[in-house]
Amino acid sequence: MKFTSIALTASCFTASVMAFAPSTSINRNLNLERFHLHATDDDDAHNYNHNHVNDIIHTIQKNVKGAAAATFLAGAIWASPAAILGNYNDHSIIANPLFNQIQSSVVADAKEMASGSGSRVNKDPESLLRLGLPIPKDKEIRKFQAGIEEIRQDVQTKRKSSAIDGIKKTKSIIKSKSSEFQKMCRSPTTCASTLAEMNEILDPLSENVAASQAYMGGSEQERTVLDKAYSLQDQLQKKLTALEEQMVPEGYITPVPAEYNDLPQLRGGRATVEFVLNKPGNAPFDIEGVNFDQAKMVMVIDGFTAPVTGGNFVDLVQKGFYTNMKIQRSDGFVVQTGDPDGPADGYVGAASKTVGKGKHGERLIPSEIFMKGDKGPFYETTIEDEGRGGEATVLPFSSYGVMGWAREEYDANSGSSQFFWLLFDSDLTPAGKNVLDGRYPVFGYAVEGADFLRDIKEDDVIVSAKVTDGLQFLVQPK
Repeated sequence: MKFTSIALTASCFTASVMAFAPSTSINRNLNLERFHLHATDDDDAHNYNHNHVNDIIHTIQKNVKGAAAATFLAGAIWASPAAILGNYNDHSIIANPLFNQIQSSVVADAKEMASGSGSRVNKDPESLLRLGLPIPKDKEIRKFQAGIEEIRQDVQTKRKSSAIDGIKKTKSIIKSKSSEFQKMCRSPTTCASTLAEMNEILDPLSENVAASQAYMGGSEQERTVLDKAYSLQDQLQKKLTALEEQMVPEGYITPVPAEYNDLPQLRGGRATVEFVLNKPGNAPFDIEGVNFDQAKMVMVIDGFTAPVTGGNFVDLVQKGFYTNMKIQRSDGFVVQTGDPDGPADGYVGAASKTVGKGKHGERLIPSEIFMKGDKGPFYETTIEDEGRGGEATVLPFSSYGVMGWAREEYDANSGSSQFFWLLFDSDLTPAGKNVLDGRYPVFGYAVEGADFLRDIKEDDVIVSAKVTDGLQFLVQPK
């Protein structure tokens, strides 16, 4: 892999970090996590060797906490590419009569600040995906969602009385709001059944949490009943996802400028992709002392927020492009792949007339950023180009295993097939200070098996990559 650097200027010192970029041969051996730290009056510090710099990074990660970390990244300025093309015009958007109805978290609060803004970062990928659903007039269902997710937090942190109170409130909301929620669904009958199933889970969930109160903290008995409670909570949240997906209006499609119709798109839904990876020589994956023969990951690819990026990825998975491809980067910050053998830096295929092709015939796709408060993504620019630095994206880089699309540093339209999983660390990305949001597209999340990323290394091989659900939403170029 070959990467270029992006300047990151902090209030206390200046650093240079590597972009998530399909590379140039000059930088083939560079790592994304390589920061060239230097005092503002000493440019020679750029020559620090990699090991020394990494020592500094780990020291910063260990010591810069709380307000200090926030101060560090609050002062960061990420240098962005110059704007080449502006936003799409209304006349270029594919007509969608449901388009103006969507008043959900996708289009509410136009000036909501960047991901994780506030005291606690939402790191739950399934929660983030739920919040990204285009649901009209979603105020009450979002309150319902927040209450259920709070139960999960309470069970995890053993706030048992709070969890029991939350379960009672959830039962009360189902009783009082069931009719209202059903009216929001494409199939009220389906939602009625889902709500009834959720209600049936709540009693045994409450019983297991209450039973844990009788046992000594940390005992095997407490662990057993809390594990049961956590499993029930997981079932409850999957039902919540099914309920909210029913609330997306029939036929809703995220508006995309017509000039991108010559690129694959994931339109009107989401796809599920499964990767299986092996280590060279079939060595095991070691996850916290437990060995696994293979790494299996399940990812949800979002066609509501990233129809072009998501469509490009699903198309390449379906074509077998990633099958038998090696992991090309694993540096503790990202795991990255998608650079094929040979001179090309991406997938070589029919190019878009608007975006063009790479120097070796790569099919390129435009940068695609969907901000909260907008009615659709903007293309070919970043939030700095748009003068919107600090605003929130619909899907943020705030979960371990969030998937981002790679590109060259100064060209927003240079992405082709390389992508990365971000190994999110809230110590290095404090609440509200995420410097990736709006600069690189988020197109999905690892919802199962993300822990394998801790031991996925360069030269590990993707032995299987397949679309397991949602392929019907893939629309091929016209």
